[in-house]
Amino acid sequence: MLRLIYNIVLRELLILRRNHIYMFCMVAFPILVLFFFTSLMDDGLPQQMPVGVVDLDNTSTTRSLIRRLDAFQMTRVVAHYPNVTEARHAIQNNQIYAFLYIPKGTTDALLSSRQPKISYYYSYTTLAAGALLMKDLKTISTLGSAAVGQATLLAKGATDEQIQTLLQPIRVDLHQIANPWTSYNVYLTTMIVPGMMMLFIFLISAYSLGTELKFDTSKQWLKMANNRMVPALLGKFLPQTLIFLAVVYIYEWYVFYHLGFPHHGSPFMLLLIGFIQVLSAQGFGIFVFGLMPSLRMSMSVCSLWGVLSFSMAGSAFPVMGMDAPLQSLSWLFPLRHYYMLYQICVFNGYPLLEAWFHFVALSAFMLLPWFVIQKLKNAMLNYVYIP
Repeated sequence: MLRLIYNIVLRELLILRRNHIYMFCMVAFPILVLFFFTSLMDDGLPQQMPVGVVDLDNTSTTRSLIRRLDAFQMTRVVAHYPNVTEARHAIQNNQIYAFLYIPKGTTDALLSSRQPKISYYYSYTTLAAGALLMKDLKTISTLGSAAVGQATLLAKGATDEQIQTLLQPIRVDLHQIANPWTSYNVYLTTMIVPGMMMLFIFLISAYSLGTELKFDTSKQWLKMANNRMVPALLGKFLPQTLIFLAVVYIYEWYVFYHLGFPHHGSPFMLLLIGFIQVLSAQGFGIFVFGLMPSLRMSMSVCSLWGVLSFSMAGSAFPVMGMDAPLQSLSWLFPLRHYYMLYQICVFNGYPLLEAWFHFVALSAFMLLPWFVIQKLKNAMLNYVYIP
């Protein structure tokens, strides 16, 4: 059996060398995706997002408020508008993401304790920009009232401790676990890049089987394995497995050690999660082709499943917030289980026992080809390729 596998491995190495699609999809594109996403979100959070101001009061107090807003890391005041209508049009034309409205008489009302109202408007068309700018605008509004309150209390002779107690009766002690920088790079790259790699593995697994039918080499392939599917599959996918493992481990080294992404898992856990990621994705791709032995249909299903994985993984939108049928459906996506393994065992450093269910689920994806191995053999021997 080892001799059969060895001969098929040599055959596959020649195929990988002749067909440049393999090298592009197995090495070039995954590496390109890795550097693209890590450099795209290199700052961690969006910086200097454009904001407008409608300052109808135009006093030293409101100008100081605007300067403080402009000093925030994520906010840049790019324009002053004479009225709300023009500022609203600027948001609708995507010139700014938000604007602060300060009505006339704000300073006088603030100094005389008449509780003035200032407003801020932000666009949630872009979710990240809207949420981050809302936080900055809310903070600057609170700081403005606190500054006036502090000056008033100082004039009345209050001590710093009394002022702090009156302005902030409850102090919030905030702890952001594992990602204190709120870096988008940390929690998006670690889902998108592995998801893209799993998508490439899905497609290449289905493509390599489909081309055996397309180029009428399936019978020759099985003949080299004495018509036994197990050595045929092992010999065919062993070179691909080793190449994909090398790419995945390069990704893990680059992200967790070179870029310093937070990780509390051991190096062994990183090796294990990368190993089962590759094998589960290959098992799923082989299984899909076994269900529908057609190059076009199997690759279409793999593409659809890979793209849907990004929504069902639970990174952008939590699975527990989805409808019950979608929560059940999420268990059918390998990326969901990979992401949970990463969160539990790598990001938070818990032992593998805490994520045993997701490990077993990925192992089940790895073993899926056993259920279609006879149908796959029948297809390779008897099916005729239909474009």
